[in-house]
Amino acid sequence: MRAGAFSPNHIGNDAAIFNNVAEQLRKRGCEVNIYSEEQFCSGAVEEHIILNMCREQRSITLLQEREDAGDLVINSGYGIENCTRERMTRILLGSNIPYPDSLMVNTDEGVREALTAAKMTRCWIKRGDSHTMHKEDVSYVRHGEEAQEVLQEYFLRGIKRAVINRHLDGDLVKFYGVAGTQFFYWFYPFKSGHSKYGAEAINGHTHNITFDVERLKAICAKAADVLDVKIYGGDCIISADGDISIIDFNDWPSFAPCRTEAAPYIAKLVTNEIKQHLKNS
Repeated sequence: MRAGAFSPNHIGNDAAIFNNVAEQLRKRGCEVNIYSEEQFCSGAVEEHIILNMCREQRSITLLQEREDAGDLVINSGYGIENCTRERMTRILLGSNIPYPDSLMVNTDEGVREALTAAKMTRCWIKRGDSHTMHKEDVSYVRHGEEAQEVLQEYFLRGIKRAVINRHLDGDLVKFYGVAGTQFFYWFYPFKSGHSKYGAEAINGHTHNITFDVERLKAICAKAADVLDVKIYGGDCIISADGDISIIDFNDWPSFAPCRTEAAPYIAKLVTNEIKQHLKNS
């Protein structure tokens, strides 16, 4: 299971989808033992098939070691690490995934000139070294001076690296997917009141801009592939002319609005991966 520190405002939702999937796997004849992230780090897990929602750095390192040793790990520890902000930004931009213009900076450096040169005023500052743990780890700013203040706060909190994304206007869309299956779910979080920190309000009311859902699926499938995650979700912006840009991509989110529908597909993914793993070994 995921450590509570990495389920900000979503501890119950993360536990619910995890338990739903475990129940679906049991219905398919699997023996499922559930451990906390702390137990995993302490060496309590001896099984060689590991389905996890881990986010602790120690857990990620252990998952990678287990994967290298031949264990089946879903999501891959390498994929989880790829979803930390700076790595994700570099991978998505380098793979030609539609993604906002971005700067990757040290939190103790001056950025006003760089923002001016990039013609970036409104932007989002996000901690670059880890997954989001606190509301302040993702901050909206309106100009360079405000950006510098936020970076200083990050530095004082011990965060050394940050990613600055250009703010994109348009409809905010949240999505969830399971690689290798037909499952894909999207919705407008502002309209449904689904929120982690209330930042959805910054983009304002949804305008129901027409966009190509199949293209969104294809973009997300490619992002999941290059990031090496199979159970995923995230956010995108639909511009006024229907262009799609990923702004966030997460390894195994809560699936809160669709967990009942998603759980059987996640279980199907896992059983298919187990069959392939046993065949290869």
